[in-house]
Amino acid sequence: MSLPLRVGFTFIPRRLHAGGFNYLRNLFVALHRYRPGELEAVVFAGLSDDDSDLATFVRIPGVEVVKRRAFERDHSGLTSAIVAGIDFAAAAAFHSAGVDVVFEHARFFGWRLPLPAVSWFPDLQHRSLPHLFSRAAWWRREIGFRAQLASGRSIVLSSQSALDDCRQFYPRAGNQMSVVRFASRPTDDLLAVNPHGVIRLYDLPAQYFYLPNQFWRHKNHKLVLDALTLLANRGIKAVVAVSGGPDEPPDYFKTIMREVEERGLKENFRYLGMIPLGHVYALLRSCTALINPSRFEGWSTTVEEAKSFEVPMIVSDLAVHREQTGGAALYFDVDDAAALAGYLAEALCRDEPLRVRQLGASVEARVAKFAEDFTDAIKRAAARDSASS
Repeated sequence: MSLPLRVGFTFIPRRLHAGGFNYLRNLFVALHRYRPGELEAVVFAGLSDDDSDLATFVRIPGVEVVKRRAFERDHSGLTSAIVAGIDFAAAAAFHSAGVDVVFEHARFFGWRLPLPAVSWFPDLQHRSLPHLFSRAAWWRREIGFRAQLASGRSIVLSSQSALDDCRQFYPRAGNQMSVVRFASRPTDDLLAVNPHGVIRLYDLPAQYFYLPNQFWRHKNHKLVLDALTLLANRGIKAVVAVSGGPDEPPDYFKTIMREVEERGLKENFRYLGMIPLGHVYALLRSCTALINPSRFEGWSTTVEEAKSFEVPMIVSDLAVHREQTGGAALYFDVDDAAALAGYLAEALCRDEPLRVRQLGASVEARVAKFAEDFTDAIKRAAARDSASS
């Protein structure tokens, strides 16, 4: 029996990117459940990263956490990776931990990295919505993608939509590319939280909509405010429970919350803060419907988690949302507040009693496929590197 491949991952803090944090957590759980003994995850974090977040990973069998200065948020090895061809500090950390393959996301470790690397392109938002990026942020992202492609990395994309974008924007790229669709099966401890108690804790009504997106500009929270304003003008009270952390700096978050005050929507747009994951799933399982008004997604974590419990979904009409939901949702244009308001009003008219949903029948197969596709992508990259050396 061959030894498992040790795969190096860079930690994604939940406060900065809850979707990325959940991606890693669900991936590690899926690998342990469906592909045991094939891959070992080594998560590299900064010295100041949150130990409670890291403990979430440590509790998953087959996952090891390594803290190094080279993975602090304020430390970037990009200059070294571009100029010298290798991020020396990160490479040394990988070597000392016995890593066999690196899963590279949001950071380029150099074309001379002496290990096979798989680069994750969750989406190409900066190419589709460039106006949402500062010039420096746009080029930092673009240079990283171009460098990974030029280095011959194997590329993992989260959707067919993202793969289509990659081929459109980088038509000359001959890299090995794989679509690995994220799937979510929350662990039993997260499902043990009583939804009725959580709903009482946040003082929510029996009918509420749930919007668990980070406060980034492309997440389009303002459209929800516009829809709630339209409903309020018609005498219809809709409540949207909103969780997720603000971006840094939190200018967009402050703008949204100021509008909530000015429009008199505090009872309608209920911001709950960055809440525990168990509470997220409790609210998701009992909401009237999930809302995702986003202007762009690679493969929405919130939509995927709603699918796990067969929660009704009201989402923006993006190609990736159509791909992800298979047509089993209500869709609205990203600028059409009236359409969103109409869907919310229709749902409220049904006046359905509070119910707590359980995991749906399709979850296991989708999560098993996620683990299989990811494992295959890692093994292909390792085999290709061995064949070329």
